[in-house]
Amino acid sequence: MTPKRRRLWLLIGSLSVLGVAAALVLTALNDNLVFFYSPTQLAEKTIAPDRRFRLGGLVEQGSVKKEGQIVRFTVTDTNKTVKVVYSGILPDLFREGQGVIAEGSLGADGVFAAREILAKHDENYMPPEVAKALKDSGQWKERK
Repeated sequence: MTPKRRRLWLLIGSLSVLGVAAALVLTALNDNLVFFYSPTQLAEKTIAPDRRFRLGGLVEQGSVKKEGQIVRFTVTDTNKTVKVVYSGILPDLFREGQGVIAEGSLGADGVFAAREILAKHDENYMPPEVAKALKDSGQWKERK
């Protein structure tokens, strides 16, 4: 084998290893990506069942129902609503009319099964994604 041909095979082998490494990294990143959707955006998209994402908006007034450790409530952006079921202890600041982000997946029945609930940590903070969704829906109220 000539030196020129040896270098060619070495280059082909190196590029193959680099391609496999890049594919593995992108696959691992894709599994860990968690997208954010408002109820309106969720209604417009088709999301694969059991695909993990974050749902954000306001907890609808009068929608919280507690059955032991299981809590059912509705998240709204004033245009659309999504029913949420969560099993566990809610954050202290969770209440109706407040901003919330739920991380989990959408079931075949259209109910969002939350694995984690995040509530705002003081009266002035709202997650940027929720604030943007409220501004888009026209329900944003500037704080002074």
